[in-house]
Amino acid sequence: MNIEKKNRYAEAGVDVETANRFISKLAPLVSSTFKRGVLTSIGGFSGLFSLDTSQYTAPVLVASTDGVGTKLKLAFMMDRHDTIGIDLVAMCVNDIIVCGAQPLFMLDYFATGRLKEGVAMDVLKGIVAGCKEAGCALIGGETAEMPGFYPNDEYDLAGFVVGVVERNRIIDGSEISEGDALIGLASSGLHSNGYSLVRKVFLDEKGYRLTDSLDALEGAVLGDVLLTPTRIYVNTVLHLLKNNPIKGMVHITGGGFQDNIPRVIPKSCKAVIDLTSWQMPAIFKLLAQDGGIPLEEMLNTFNCGIGMILVVPKENVQEVLLQAAALGEQAILIGQVEPRHQDEAFVVFSG
Repeated sequence: MNIEKKNRYAEAGVDVETANRFISKLAPLVSSTFKRGVLTSIGGFSGLFSLDTSQYTAPVLVASTDGVGTKLKLAFMMDRHDTIGIDLVAMCVNDIIVCGAQPLFMLDYFATGRLKEGVAMDVLKGIVAGCKEAGCALIGGETAEMPGFYPNDEYDLAGFVVGVVERNRIIDGSEISEGDALIGLASSGLHSNGYSLVRKVFLDEKGYRLTDSLDALEGAVLGDVLLTPTRIYVNTVLHLLKNNPIKGMVHITGGGFQDNIPRVIPKSCKAVIDLTSWQMPAIFKLLAQDGGIPLEEMLNTFNCGIGMILVVPKENVQEVLLQAAALGEQAILIGQVEPRHQDEAFVVFSG
């Protein structure tokens, strides 16, 4: 009697062999991010990292988790997946650098309806590139094939990062005071926020194609501009912290200026931002124009060209600007901290 052997799990849509083959291919790539402290190799149940406490008096671990949001939809539409992993790393490490923490290690979560090795490998290459730029080891993660839950041609991403900072060097904004200056670090574009509105305006309402070259973008292809990866500010900030007193930092993500600045500024203060101090990039101007989006909503939804804000004493402004420029950053004095009266907004715009 011949008994036909069947792989019922594969029939259900989960290909374990493909997943195992993918994991074996990614191991060398992932291990290229390893640094001192990593104790495990890829394939274990968990990742181990040994913190060298001899370097610290009172080390504090700092953790953050984030995703890329609906920017993923554009990656699916363009079938381009090599930069979205950079976005994932950036969204996580930029959130912990604002308190002065140096990234130590990261884990990722990749879930899809059907695992496509080429797509998954492109995503991973982006994550590895981002980790290398941030000096962060990728010590583990999860690849989940979930047929019937996600469409076969789509995936979701999440990242988890842990960093460390000396307790007495934690930056929490508590020392911010009247007269301090606000220095903005330029963004690379939309970064990874507001893409539901972006798609509604450009694709649904205006009918643009992602392959369109637009005069308003100086001939650039719309999809290329929209998929530009989020800036990673880790190296710049860590370098500036060595030589300058930075009292507070703000990662401008969802919620723009109005929602993010109050997270670090004392209640007795307000941030006064001069909108004439920088030129809003073309992609934001086009979005506002085509979508009929008021300036107030733009500033409350997008970074509008400023991805990170540093709060420094006014006497240190020129030195910070010079050092940031030497590191390849476009740094701009965009405003100052002033006293806030009762019921007054935490963020005020001028110009």
